[in-house]
Amino acid sequence: MSDASQTNSIATSATSTPSTPTSATSTAAKPELSALTLGFIPLLDAALLVIAREGGFFESEGIEVTLSRENAWSTLRDKVAAGMLDGAHMLAPMPLAMSLGLSRAPCETLAPIVLSRHGNTVVLSERYAEGMLSPSQTSPADNARKLRQLLDQRRLSGAISPPRLAMVYPWSCQHLLLRRWLSLGDIDPQDSVELVALPPPRMVDALREGQIDGFCVGEPWGSLAQHRDVGRIVARGADLMPGHPEKVLGVTASWARRYPSTLAALVRALQAAADWLHSAADAMPRTRGWLALPPYLDRSMSHLDQQPLNNPTADLRIGDELRPRLTDFIVLAQQLQPLLEMRDRQIDSPTVEACYSAVHFDAATHQ
Repeated sequence: MSDASQTNSIATSATSTPSTPTSATSTAAKPELSALTLGFIPLLDAALLVIAREGGFFESEGIEVTLSRENAWSTLRDKVAAGMLDGAHMLAPMPLAMSLGLSRAPCETLAPIVLSRHGNTVVLSERYAEGMLSPSQTSPADNARKLRQLLDQRRLSGAISPPRLAMVYPWSCQHLLLRRWLSLGDIDPQDSVELVALPPPRMVDALREGQIDGFCVGEPWGSLAQHRDVGRIVARGADLMPGHPEKVLGVTASWARRYPSTLAALVRALQAAADWLHSAADAMPRTRGWLALPPYLDRSMSHLDQQPLNNPTADLRIGDELRPRLTDFIVLAQQLQPLLEMRDRQIDSPTVEACYSAVHFDAATHQ
């Protein structure tokens, strides 16, 4: 478990706490842990964790939660596996990848609640986005075909270096979305482009410095690149994989077995945070204000001051359908299968079912 004194820990006290629903702690078992640490990556879809912390929803469930900002998904993954974090805001495919031992030793990991859906954009540098329209004006396929035409022209002119495109983690929806978008233009992701992994907070600067030529990432980084005239949004993940789960709360299976009442308290607090976000008249501006605090997203939020979090730029859906639907994750696993086959691996149904079962959500909410 992380020490609250570590340099990247967040222990900002809640201010102006919103009215919370009646706590379930009077009828539920007391949490085994009174204090715990959850990791997150600075993205808008970490909002439920921030709301639950700043809005007092964790406190109402009898738990004190410290939020620890991590800058890379691999670091967050390793800290959860090592027990340095009690759990974390995770990419939807990450619990499965951890359980299968992809990129590290196997660690059985669960996703008891869905935090968000959608929220990603594909961004290209102005050099490669020439002639492309915004996603609201055209289809993802049209812009992908324009990229193919540009790449063909460059080959004819003797240019041989492929564009370098970044995604956030090899086992992520961003990787799948980028490959799907390229396929719409009949662009081979193995030969026609170079795909690299890069932490979300590095994307905009890497594009500006010419280290990469484009990326697929969650908000606010895509809209920030466009706001700063560093790149142009050419496709939305919501159009490429409609309805897909994007972020989940992830905990190891051993942690869930050891602290079942603490996990139930986490689930109830996040559900209460989502209910407040969707019902309180001032929820959106207050959430933006919390996310813009230095421990969370800080100045990367400044260009979104007057926009809702679910703005059309990325169609981010926070706190919609928190209960894990196994069918969603079976589809996600099927889309990951070609990447596993490159490593001579297969996804087995029992592992998918174990990772994304709704049993912990149902137990916490008595469904």
